[in-house]
Amino acid sequence: MKILVTGGAGFIGSAFIRHMVKTYPSYHIICFDKLTYAGNLDNLREVDHRPNYEFIKGDVEDLNFLVWLFRHVDVVVHFAAESHVDNSLGNSLLFTKSNVIGTHSILEACRVSNVKKLVHISTDEVYGDILEGSFNEDAKLSPTNPYSASKAASEMMLKSYIKTYKLPAVVVRPNNNYGPFQFPEKIISRFSTRLIQGKKVPLHSPKPVRTYIHVDDTAKAIDVVLHKGVIHEIYNIGTEDEISNIDLTRKMLQFFGRDESYVELVDDRPFNDLRYSVDYSKIEALGWKQQISFEEGLQHTLTWYAENKWWWEQMSECQKK
Repeated sequence: MKILVTGGAGFIGSAFIRHMVKTYPSYHIICFDKLTYAGNLDNLREVDHRPNYEFIKGDVEDLNFLVWLFRHVDVVVHFAAESHVDNSLGNSLLFTKSNVIGTHSILEACRVSNVKKLVHISTDEVYGDILEGSFNEDAKLSPTNPYSASKAASEMMLKSYIKTYKLPAVVVRPNNNYGPFQFPEKIISRFSTRLIQGKKVPLHSPKPVRTYIHVDDTAKAIDVVLHKGVIHEIYNIGTEDEISNIDLTRKMLQFFGRDESYVELVDDRPFNDLRYSVDYSKIEALGWKQQISFEEGLQHTLTWYAENKWWWEQMSECQKK
């Protein structure tokens, strides 16, 4: 099987590639990435010597190139996207361009090239927030910021290709991912690198609750969906590991030996979802189970950032005062 992974040099995409290259030596895995600010080939160092791995630089908006390329692959796993909510509040048109137009190009190339299966990576944020209970896959989409709206829009475009062209696609909607190699703009990766440098952490709001899943568990879940997922179905990927922003911050402060004087409360987003939660029983029915607990995964992740300054010190985001 030949599998092309868009956005494969990014955080979740690279975790998926590392897993697939090592697990399936008979598969040929292609990393397709534009290498924007969050795309980093250092994320794939441990597999770049493997004979079943290949890197191709390219843009998901380049339809002609995609059509040519997709004629030579069996499966496309589409991660490529702008994904940071804060960035979408300042430059939302970039998110529409990348997440909607880029996805439309992927869909058209899959259609023209007769790709056997497309796995589209969405997000739990397309549902909006929920104060109690959990969203199942049939819940209506109610995005509340430009990022989640662009991801919901890309899903609507995909749905139209399923209805009109019977495109063989499945969708996954994961919880918040964390782990090694995450660009330092999300709360765990950014706060870790700042605390290591002895800098204060900018906390938007202590109240919001998020549910976290280790990126390696997400990679294995997408593997399960790729092999066992039913065409045209949607699968939530989640855990029960809920924690508020302030409690998560306190765990990181404790780990790095800092006190609460290192927390700087900053202006919140114009609107901040209070809680995300998904019902993931559908993917569990395919045989997937969470393997990395939050406590274990968080300790491992914070240790990784402490021991791998070479990876993140070069990034300008970490050097902001």
